[in-house]
Amino acid sequence: MQLVRAIIRPEKVGVVLSELLSAGFPAVTKMDVYGRGKQKGVKVGEVYYDELPKEMLLMVVEDADKDDVVKIIMKYSRTGENGNFGDGRIFVSPVEEAYTISTKKKGL
Repeated sequence: MQLVRAIIRPEKVGVVLSELLSAGFPAVTKMDVYGRGKQKGVKVGEVYYDELPKEMLLMVVEDADKDDVVKIIMKYSRTGENGNFGDGRIFVSPVEEAYTISTKKKGL
């Protein structure tokens, strides 16, 4: 199992979630987050914004599905043809175990 963590622009969340659902990946956790990437924030005129609003999507998927999920998130969270600073980042980490609390079953 793999944990896919994607930090993306808030305006891209709807289309990303819709495409994931259409591809058979309905289970996701969404959180409002704030931060900055390599660009160290944004300066607009004299105002400097060092904490930008983003959304974090968390999904645990089978190993075989990881690449499909990453491709969907990449495709639908990019802005412009070549992407732009601030489009986000995807992190993938192994998950050793998962349990469903209501049924006490191990696994997805």
